[in-house]
Amino acid sequence: MLAVVNHTRNDSTQPFTALLAATRAIASGIAAEHAPDVDQQARFPTETIDALRSAGVLSAPVPAHLGGGGCNMQELTQLCATLAQGCGSSGMVLAMHYSQLACLTRHGLGSEFFTHYLREMVQQQYLLASITSEVGTYGDTRSSICAVERRGGRFVLNKDATTGSYCAHADAMLVTCRRDAEAPASDQLLVLVKRGDGSLTQTTTWDTLGMRGTCSPGFRLESNGPAEQILPGSFADSSAQTMVPYSHILWSSLWWGIAADAVARAATYVRSEARKKPGAVPPTATRLAEASAQLHAMRQQWQSVAQAFDNAGTTPGGEQELLGMGWALRLNNLKISCSESAPQIVHRALQIVGVLGYKNDTPFSLGRHYRDVLSASLMISNERIAAKSASMLLVHKDAQGF
Repeated sequence: MLAVVNHTRNDSTQPFTALLAATRAIASGIAAEHAPDVDQQARFPTETIDALRSAGVLSAPVPAHLGGGGCNMQELTQLCATLAQGCGSSGMVLAMHYSQLACLTRHGLGSEFFTHYLREMVQQQYLLASITSEVGTYGDTRSSICAVERRGGRFVLNKDATTGSYCAHADAMLVTCRRDAEAPASDQLLVLVKRGDGSLTQTTTWDTLGMRGTCSPGFRLESNGPAEQILPGSFADSSAQTMVPYSHILWSSLWWGIAADAVARAATYVRSEARKKPGAVPPTATRLAEASAQLHAMRQQWQSVAQAFDNAGTTPGGEQELLGMGWALRLNNLKISCSESAPQIVHRALQIVGVLGYKNDTPFSLGRHYRDVLSASLMISNERIAAKSASMLLVHKDAQGF
């Protein structure tokens, strides 16, 4: 039985091994149990998030001296990959929550307000969402139309978003906007908007092919709160140094998790076939070996980049490298490669299992996995990313002589 930890405790710091064990139990139990219904009903995975909250997993990126898990990128990828094997939507929610939380832990510790908020977050296990899209910016997260207004120590921020990632179910959200009404579209800030700071009016539906449990329709946000909830610094820095790398690396790990569960189902099927003819190797075993090799290669990709990110934080000048063109290209390549590999791997698994994987009512069903990973190339469009890489490659020269 999973040991549940009271999320109002004072001794909230947990070693990574405990967080991983809790996440593994939640993934194979609660998340996997409710994943079909979450997918069918396009509903938020409440049971899974509540279990993660009770186990203290939501505060994994918060520094240990503030009571959090103090987990680095390599450890966070393991948590996301593990959870995604039980439920892809739950894995995506956790990854997006971590990317938002990392913006606070990496850019807000110079603020007394955000330091206190992070301590409070550990105790209450808040879930953080995001609104980075906007009607009229056509998917460009580094451009905003709306602007924050400062009035007597408070802020006013209203925004029309094309998608609001699970905002209706979160305790707070980070919202991008222009610095002020006179600022250009690219001069952006991040503002923490708590649940009680305003209102959300849903403007579109969320009836999608996959990732249905992420519940991310469009919203009209109207909010106001204390000006201290504006994150110090520019979004340009927090995006390049934190939000983009966390998103691309953690997303890659959870896409791997979905593909890994698909391969695991295919492996179970092949073993069942092998038991029917002892001493003979089923023809599907060769295809399973090929899928396993591709899965292994995909894992090596995101683990390598996660390690490089952690190393940058511990070496002189490393953080500055995260603003460089070479790092941006590496992240772009990771995102494109993993988002294309995951559907290919799930497709291989489907070819191995056959009709039992095509059906939705068998232990080998792969329909949800297939639909979930198809979102990978669309979340920050691969076409948009490739175009940016193409522009950078015209001027960038790396060690290989490009």
